[in-house]
Amino acid sequence: MKADVVLAPGLWAPGATLTLLALRLSRAGYQPRVFPYHGRSPFDANVERLAQFARNGPSHFIGHSLGGVLVLEMLNRHPQVAARSVLLLGAPARGCFAGRRLGRHQAGRWMMGGCGPLWDEREARWTRSEPLGVIAGTQALGLGRAFGRLPGENDGVVCVSETTVDGMTARALVPVGHSVLLVSGHVGRLAERFLAGGKFE
Repeated sequence: MKADVVLAPGLWAPGATLTLLALRLSRAGYQPRVFPYHGRSPFDANVERLAQFARNGPSHFIGHSLGGVLVLEMLNRHPQVAARSVLLLGAPARGCFAGRRLGRHQAGRWMMGGCGPLWDEREARWTRSEPLGVIAGTQALGLGRAFGRLPGENDGVVCVSETTVDGMTARALVPVGHSVLLVSGHVGRLAERFLAGGKFE
């Protein structure tokens, strides 16, 4: 049996959204574990909870959307948490234009809760030696377009440019929307490849 894979879902996504990906990884010999958390809770508290959840490593980590930001921040803050590789799926590591636009509305601020400040523009850097892979969607199909178009290539929620992390090992662009990243067979194959060898080729 291969190593654990810690899976972190997105902001409003229950762990069940990761079922297909977890099943695929299980069939490949991994032991997937979904990290349960409330995306609207304070981000720093979720970072610490994830560090506790992953303390039995070393594990692979896969995070979708906000879950990817959470994984990136936790591992940068906690070098003592052992990791084998890290994969971010549609993660707005450098902020989120769609999130900032949603935050202009009272209902949007309530929906985002404690993660709202994360969508401000910022730098994103990987400070560890383990391989970090990034997969970004390029089909503009997602709720982020509810208030208008997004700039540049995007998956309907997150812009490709917002997924860039300084120090990342590799990035793959796939023609799918934000939520489809979780169920795409192509993304699943890329994930298996990256976990096995730290690259997408």
